Amino acid sequence: MGKRSTRIAPHDGDGSREDQRGTPSSLARSISPPSRSKKRRLLPPPSSQTADPPPDDEETSSEAEQEEDKPSKEQGKPTPQQIFKSPFQLTKIRDLPAESNIDAVTLKDILGDPLIAECWEFNYLHNIDFLMGHFDSDVRHLVKVHLVHGFWKREDANRLALQEQASRYSNVVVHAAFMPEMFGTHHSKMMILLRHDDTAQIIIHTANMIIRDWTNMTQAVWRSPLLPRLSSAANTKSGDDFKIGSGEKFKVDFLNYLYSYDTRRVTCGPIAEELRKYDFSAIRGSLIASVPGRHDIRDGDMPTRWGWAAVKQALKAVPIHTDQKPEIAIQISSIATLGPTDTWLKNTLFSTFSGGLRRPPSGGPSSSLALAPNPDFKVIFPTPDEIRVSLDGYQSGGSIHTKIQSPQQKKQLQYLKPMFCHWANDTSGGAKLPNYGGVDKEAGRKHAAPHIKTYIRYYGNNDKKLIDWALLTSANLSKQAWGEAPSSTSSGEIVRISSYEIGVLMWPELLAGEETSAVMCPTFMKDTPEPTPDGQSSPIVGLRMPYNLPLQRYGKDEVPWVATADYDEPDWMGQMWTSWD
Repeated sequence: MGKRSTRIAPHDGDGSREDQRGTPSSLARSISPPSRSKKRRLLPPPSSQTADPPPDDEETSSEAEQEEDKPSKEQGKPTPQQIFKSPFQLTKIRDLPAESNIDAVTLKDILGDPLIAECWEFNYLHNIDFLMGHFDSDVRHLVKVHLVHGFWKREDANRLALQEQASRYSNVVVHAAFMPEMFGTHHSKMMILLRHDDTAQIIIHTANMIIRDWTNMTQAVWRSPLLPRLSSAANTKSGDDFKIGSGEKFKVDFLNYLYSYDTRRVTCGPIAEELRKYDFSAIRGSLIASVPGRHDIRDGDMPTRWGWAAVKQALKAVPIHTDQKPEIAIQISSIATLGPTDTWLKNTLFSTFSGGLRRPPSGGPSSSLALAPNPDFKVIFPTPDEIRVSLDGYQSGGSIHTKIQSPQQKKQLQYLKPMFCHWANDTSGGAKLPNYGGVDKEAGRKHAAPHIKTYIRYYGNNDKKLIDWALLTSANLSKQAWGEAPSSTSSGEIVRISSYEIGVLMWPELLAGEETSAVMCPTFMKDTPEPTPDGQSSPIVGLRMPYNLPLQRYGKDEVPWVATADYDEPDWMGQMWTSWD
């Protein structure tokens, strides 16, 4: 097998399949928008010379299923048993059976509503044909689409490919984000939807906008409720005036994130100004984002923190259990160069994630701000064997990155190795699973290679783990994503961040009500948790698990998958891997 590049370019084929239905479902329902107090300008249809968009590659879920999955009904209104669905969903895996895709979401579910009038799509890799193919076929030539990328070099092949694809659609505008850091990336994965019914929606997820990421890779999606238009002028208070986790605080931070794109030229200012007119109060979650630059974390006038400083600020409001040794699982798809010692990892990142609001062991209201007993940190990352048996075999490894070849990288491997855990917990070369008398919890994604990124704080025993908080994010394990250690200067305490990232932090009281003693528990193969057997009255919030529990540590001789290494052992499809580095 000769040298080949396995980088996924946004101009990859869309892989769509012909729709065999005689009549599109969209034609069987009205798409006329309700009257608006302010009409949104729609662009005219493309000329006859414009290439037809690709056919829909997925069936749209039934309207009843879409209604059931709307976040506005999932997040804010408990069932009579006080049971709440998971605040985020896994994406559908094409080559897994239906029982593994219960409650899973497709891109068509997100973009297929004919009431969508405008879409802002933020990502690292894009395939415009693939994106456009998921809008309703009757309105996709009318939806005003803005695409934000980070390919700042004018001769960049990815940038040129996007421009060529966009030229085929009269309703697509491409924006290059300002990238002040040479080694930074525009890594945020997000969509903003404006609708004809005077509502807006924010979608934060983990997938590149390319076919591979939405087929056989494990991904997740957080969807806001439909946000209604305000009846009066937008609130102009600062973020310090609102409670962490509230929709109002989320709005301040989200708009500040969008305004950060306009450092050199107007990019996202128009959509930020439009979103000021919408009511975010139904959102429950803390925005955790990164924007490139040098940020003074001692600046009291800065209402929004970025990177690890955003996590540190948010966790001050999150109750944590300190009566049992906690465990924090960091599950990512890329590990950058962190340094030959673990100084940054432990003193900056781990110290940040160890924070929280102490919850008394006997229950009752949370009290003093404190650092809990040091959590046991685990890093979930696949090995070569797990990549070989994944649904796409070695091809999925092109999206999963770390390096262990250089002397510095080998030193990094030494301090990470004791923390490494498998993506799947049934690997023959892995360490023996703990014997706790319980049964393994099957998430149904062990053969769908992980591109999802989650940071989850657990407490309790192996047979009954519960969750203090969970973060779904685009941010991998890197200084570029989270920020360097702070450096003291004459102008302040400066943290340098290189990349754009975005995520949402969630905890049980936020979703079930702060006046309750809610618990968050892992759910497997579905989004809704089971009632507690003992009939406890505490509200239960589910969290859909992307991986099996308990976690399996690496075996003595195991190392992580490295995309820049060569692998002669064939994957399950008989292919070998020759690196592109």
